[in-house]
Amino acid sequence: MRNRSNSGVRLDYYQRLLNKTILKFQNPVTGLLPSSEENSHAWVRDNVYAILSVWALALAYRKTADLDEDRAKAYELEQSVVKLMRGLLRCMMSQVEKLEKFKHTQHVNDCLHAKYCSKTGKTVVGDQAWGHLQIDATSLFILSLAQMTASGLQIIFTLDEVSFVQNLIFYIETAYRTPDYGIWERGDKTNHGLPELNSSSIGMAKAALEAINELDLFGARGGPLSVVHVLPDEAQQCQAILLSMLPRESNSKEIDAALLTVISFPAFAVDDLEKVEETRETIVSKLEGKYGFCRFLRDGYKTAREDPNRLHYEPWELQVFERIECQWPMFFAFFVLDGLFNGKEEQVKKYSEKLESVMLKTDEGINMIPELYTVQKEKVEQEYRNPNSQKRDPIGKLPHRWGQSLYIMSKLVQEGFLSPGELDPLNRRLVSEPKPDIVVQVVILAEDDYIQGKLLEHDIKVQTMEEVRPLQVFPARVLTQIYSLLGKNKKLGLTGRPKNEIGLLATSKLYTFHDQILAFIPQMADEHQFYLPKDTHLKLDMFANDVGSLSSYWSSLGRPLLIFPVSSNLNSLDVGHNPPGALIGTIRKLQSGYIAGTRVHLGNLADFVTTSCITKLSFLRDPSHGEEVKNMIGDIFNRAPEARPRLLSSTRIKMRPRSHSKSSVHGIVRRSRSIQVDPAQAKERSSSQSYHEQENGVPIPPRSQDVEFPIQRPSSPSLHLKGSLHPLTYSHQSPCSSSSPQLFHFFHQGATKQENAINVNELVEQLNNSEVLHEQADIIHYLYLHKGPDWEITIDGKKCCIKELLVELYEKAGHWKHWGLVRHTAGLLKKRVEELALAATDLLVRQKQLSVGLPPDRERVIMRPLPPDDLARIIFDACGEDLSTASLTQELLIYLAMFIRTEPKLFNEMLRLRVGLIIQVMASELARTLKCSGDEASDHLLNLSPFEMKTLLHHILSGKEFIISTGTLIRPSHEVGRSKWSTDLDSDEHTNVEDECRLSVSTKKVGEEATEFAKLSRKPHAKMQKSIPRHIDPTDLEKEDDQESDRQGQWLRRRRLDGALNRVPVGFYPRVWKVLKMCHGLVIEGQHLPHSLTREMTPGEFKFALHVEMVLNKIPQPEYRQLMVEALMVLTLMTENDNNKLSFPTLIHVDKIVQAANAIYLKDQEIPSDVVEHAKGAAGICLHFYDTAPSGRFGTMSYLCRALATILPIPVDKDANVDCAIS
Repeated sequence: MRNRSNSGVRLDYYQRLLNKTILKFQNPVTGLLPSSEENSHAWVRDNVYAILSVWALALAYRKTADLDEDRAKAYELEQSVVKLMRGLLRCMMSQVEKLEKFKHTQHVNDCLHAKYCSKTGKTVVGDQAWGHLQIDATSLFILSLAQMTASGLQIIFTLDEVSFVQNLIFYIETAYRTPDYGIWERGDKTNHGLPELNSSSIGMAKAALEAINELDLFGARGGPLSVVHVLPDEAQQCQAILLSMLPRESNSKEIDAALLTVISFPAFAVDDLEKVEETRETIVSKLEGKYGFCRFLRDGYKTAREDPNRLHYEPWELQVFERIECQWPMFFAFFVLDGLFNGKEEQVKKYSEKLESVMLKTDEGINMIPELYTVQKEKVEQEYRNPNSQKRDPIGKLPHRWGQSLYIMSKLVQEGFLSPGELDPLNRRLVSEPKPDIVVQVVILAEDDYIQGKLLEHDIKVQTMEEVRPLQVFPARVLTQIYSLLGKNKKLGLTGRPKNEIGLLATSKLYTFHDQILAFIPQMADEHQFYLPKDTHLKLDMFANDVGSLSSYWSSLGRPLLIFPVSSNLNSLDVGHNPPGALIGTIRKLQSGYIAGTRVHLGNLADFVTTSCITKLSFLRDPSHGEEVKNMIGDIFNRAPEARPRLLSSTRIKMRPRSHSKSSVHGIVRRSRSIQVDPAQAKERSSSQSYHEQENGVPIPPRSQDVEFPIQRPSSPSLHLKGSLHPLTYSHQSPCSSSSPQLFHFFHQGATKQENAINVNELVEQLNNSEVLHEQADIIHYLYLHKGPDWEITIDGKKCCIKELLVELYEKAGHWKHWGLVRHTAGLLKKRVEELALAATDLLVRQKQLSVGLPPDRERVIMRPLPPDDLARIIFDACGEDLSTASLTQELLIYLAMFIRTEPKLFNEMLRLRVGLIIQVMASELARTLKCSGDEASDHLLNLSPFEMKTLLHHILSGKEFIISTGTLIRPSHEVGRSKWSTDLDSDEHTNVEDECRLSVSTKKVGEEATEFAKLSRKPHAKMQKSIPRHIDPTDLEKEDDQESDRQGQWLRRRRLDGALNRVPVGFYPRVWKVLKMCHGLVIEGQHLPHSLTREMTPGEFKFALHVEMVLNKIPQPEYRQLMVEALMVLTLMTENDNNKLSFPTLIHVDKIVQAANAIYLKDQEIPSDVVEHAKGAAGICLHFYDTAPSGRFGTMSYLCRALATILPIPVDKDANVDCAIS
């Protein structure tokens, strides 16, 4: 007998329990556990959960071993764990081709399989015969591998296996935007094979990424090449999306018991304690039963009402599963472990007792956990009437190995054989512990000595790129190139990390390679990618946002390091050739130690080496990369930081006589645009003159940024296009409409006589002689469309292709800050914003659908996250030939994602964000404000700087009034000619420039509210002003307008904005569900919402809201759509106050209610017929009705109620009066 306490006896008991319930089924060849004795299928997830208890018992034996027998048992158990984990690894490695393909496609048919044959390790079903894409299962394997390796087990044996695990990390790191089938393998709960974005998968992936980062898979015996690496931005994205989704599991599952695995053991993925408590309480309140927890609401699996002959459910079936869902006892064990990890003794006691009460004992006296408990068929009706009242019977597997394993682990901790920390050697459970305040280290680097000197004049001392040596600074794209080598393995056919963009957290570290220290400039400052960083104000605004993001999301050791480069392109100089005030103001804030509420430390790069987070690029030493890879690495590290290419030639170009004849393709760029404002508004302004021509005759085209002149550099390359006159010297003609014959000719005739009439040689000669940016753009655009990007021409004696000229035109337009041309050329070049997929995902996972393209014909709906290239393809397809709008669409998606992360309240009660309609409304708002035509408004919109575009979008979303002001930049000719910031060419070519017009968006002050908009909408037939006023004086306007006129135009604008943004009242969709329940259906503009939807979906179900939204979105006019919403609200008010008296056995035509209300309004107001005809708006509704407030005696709601009374059979009293419950 043992000479100690009965601890050894108890451990031996649990060993026998494990042997009889789990280990006796382990295959001796593969090490895998079959589903049952009859079924040889081995699920990855079930195997990992089952072997966790074996690992836990091995830890307990190792901890308490005082005899050789105990140490031997510990070793035996450890080898069983290693055997199973290596068996799963071998199964996955046999599908290495699928892993490699999935990294790039994220397609359900390219994923690793979810189950394998326990006898052979081979696949058991086809790619499409099962819901294999289960990111949580792969993530659980990686997380458990990390924890077991940290505890001392060696599971990985070779460097090839290390490479495979590294690629498994790439496999799961896109979990935040990859819909999968989830922990229950079903996807959408109707089980029709529709994958969803699942919180449980995202949370498990986030935990796995954090756990395995910088872990040596060979344990204490490993070296640099056996360490795996995770870029921190991938885990951070998973965290951000997870927090935005919780406590929701997916679109079809509002809550799921599986979320307990994310907020507690084993993942511990959520660091927000409030969100953890909210999720835990929601699970308990909605899913807990007497025998266990339901997996999710309306789960039909193994219920008495489930049809066993088919896997899927019909939509109407889901309601019959409510209240009779099967209950799973294993979740009691999860709650016991949760209580043990959090020190909640009462919770441990409560759920331990519940677990013991539902366990079954075998003839040998062994406690076993059944898979689930179900209500028998004859007791279903009683259970419907009184939930949790009927006795349930155990069914399914016995024992359920997943639950059995959790039970054994909980008992080992409860009885003191293990502490919770021993099951979590990587300390995942401490993720929610308070963290110290983050201090962001900021380094400002000047491009050269001249910029350094200009900043020094403002008492700002910075270093140049050269002065920081031997430290080397590179753009983020170089780090992307370096990390593409991570995980590369030729023997396995693995190509390494996909060349996705590197995020902010990764560039905020320092890196070492041999004896070199490398630093990287953030992606947002890289002007070689998308055009957004070319805008000074937006770049500074994004910099401030990045500082705040680092303070919120940084979790690595050391402080984050943010490098901000100051280049010549950033410095828009004033008359005194000084850096812009915005830049100086930002640096002053950094010097103060705080910016945007975040602590910062401004200093030199060398000062921060000892306090920053440093990562070793050890994977670059891998000899398997070969000489070619080594040479590439050497080229990156040994070359000097490349200077930004000069946009204009610094060599003096001899001036040629300029041809004053108009180009035969004049205006083709502007005619390619498709943005239109309200047709009625365009008609009203058709007689007004373009405001481009001021009273003094000075041409002022739209501009949004000050002119920037390049620094003269002898090494500047000689480019193809001439230096050109300042773009302001080119006077636009009035743009043609989108239906003009010219546009039809250029885009639809093909090789016709009209096209042949355009002499290409003459166009090339004009391009040779042109010094005007817009002329060059029109010619290059035409040649690009009709000759292709690879067509070669000769410019100034040099051969080049059209694409080269287009790239140069893009750079020149960006240099001059001519944003309309920048957006157009970016579209022609098919440029894609780096964070496009991430921005779309940020919106989609917050229950916001997206649509791109202009309604109604070209609108494309995006309902799930997509890879970046697929998303860009949809946008370009939706925008068609209007490439400017394609670029603007990407830009607006970035801004919308920024807003939903920082100001989520802006998006309350919005279900779908229709970007095309938002663009139209933005153009319409500019047309109203500037009193110009629709074509001019779209021109102004596209020429707004990115920062002004972001500001305008924010005003549209928030509903704030705004004003468009103009400013003039005086640039005297004698100073322009000899400026050190201009070239010799500038002195010859820019002396005519005296001023420019700049549009800016700003918020109206309280005293200015509504004044200008009221004035613009009050007299639609009045003659418009001929020019933009330099100031809009609210005092003068108020003298002209009385209080009544101040209010005119506001409700039309409000409805147009709310309709474009798809904004609805609070609780709108559940209330529509109640209306639908009392009638046979609703008809909205020919679209039918049937009564049967109430049987298929619950009032709060997200899919029901999507169904209603889909019908409303068939209405192209936003203001008319909003009247439909108001009519539906009248119906909801009636149903909420009728005391169940009303029921309509017919279809309710909502559009007829709106039309009837409009007719009653016209009759009451006694508006003359000729005025009515002239004031018709969308769908024939009077513009004055659109401009009427909803409330009040003469409000739209009052007229809708009266219309409702005339159309529907509403009960009346003996005097024919309606008993109005709404009022």
